[in-house]
Amino acid sequence: MDWFGHSIMARRGVANGQSGTLHRLDEARQGSYHYVYGPYAEPVLTIRPGDSVEIETRDAFEGKIQSEADLPTRVLTLPYVNPQNGPIRVDGATKGDTLAVRIDRVSPRGPQPRGTTCLIPEFGGLVGTGATAMLNAPLPEVVRKVEVDETKGVRWNERITLPYEPFIGTLGVSPEIEAISSLVPDYYGGNMDLPDMAPGAIAYFPVHRDGAYLYVGDCHATQGDGELCGVAIEMHATVRLTVDVIKGWTIGWPRLENEHLVMAIGSGRPMEDAARIAYRELIRWLQADWGWDPLEAYLFLTQAGRVRLGNMVDPKYTLGASVLKRYLGN
Repeated sequence: MDWFGHSIMARRGVANGQSGTLHRLDEARQGSYHYVYGPYAEPVLTIRPGDSVEIETRDAFEGKIQSEADLPTRVLTLPYVNPQNGPIRVDGATKGDTLAVRIDRVSPRGPQPRGTTCLIPEFGGLVGTGATAMLNAPLPEVVRKVEVDETKGVRWNERITLPYEPFIGTLGVSPEIEAISSLVPDYYGGNMDLPDMAPGAIAYFPVHRDGAYLYVGDCHATQGDGELCGVAIEMHATVRLTVDVIKGWTIGWPRLENEHLVMAIGSGRPMEDAARIAYRELIRWLQADWGWDPLEAYLFLTQAGRVRLGNMVDPKYTLGASVLKRYLGN
């Protein structure tokens, strides 16, 4: 990450881009995983700005789908899915600050076939759900187990191997008072399923309580835009994150930067409201940090803005509005 020294995290974070202590949060230390984002669980780990954490995450099904014969309705107990590591308390983070989370690595773990995708009744982008009620019978349950290799890729079948493009599906901080299902994305992050949350990116989250309380889980080996059927290539993973605090930088919604772009992220229903949130936050960002006139930014993003669809299946949809850094000047 040669560009890291020029990143917002390195320039404005408490640690000033310097590395701190490496911590490890394996399954044994985590103990019970969490199914909500909230301020009421005791921190499993406390770190300082600049520290890194190596974390063993479980897949969205907590490993209960072990073969293609393990149908979701037989082995899963809703809403106990999408288990989260944490919360991790970050010293010095207070309400009104921003938590910077650099994604250093996402590696698959466990025996092959490591990857799982499936069709779950009344869940997905092209089926009737509880919120979009239809008389049609649910689609049949189908489970696909696939081999995932960092070098060889994701073996879909004998003819097709997809590239290994890992990212973190669910990442964020605690709300101030709510305890919200880990299936829901919102202003604190959560289940955004945004492929840009990948190694080489830095995510920024608004801090709502002392210590921030960072949660992470739901890693994917690859996923198309929208997570169409509701399930990507889910996998157990080893994740390495580096964390810092940006004092006094108050943001309303998650943001992201990588070497090439900056992105503001919105979640909501209908989908156009998620897009509106994302683009509004991006305009505010350009105004505050790069001195753009908001109307000029509005006109410009109409020509040069890009939208990334994270998911179109969860209780709220997630979109990221981005612009290339080369257009921003300083």
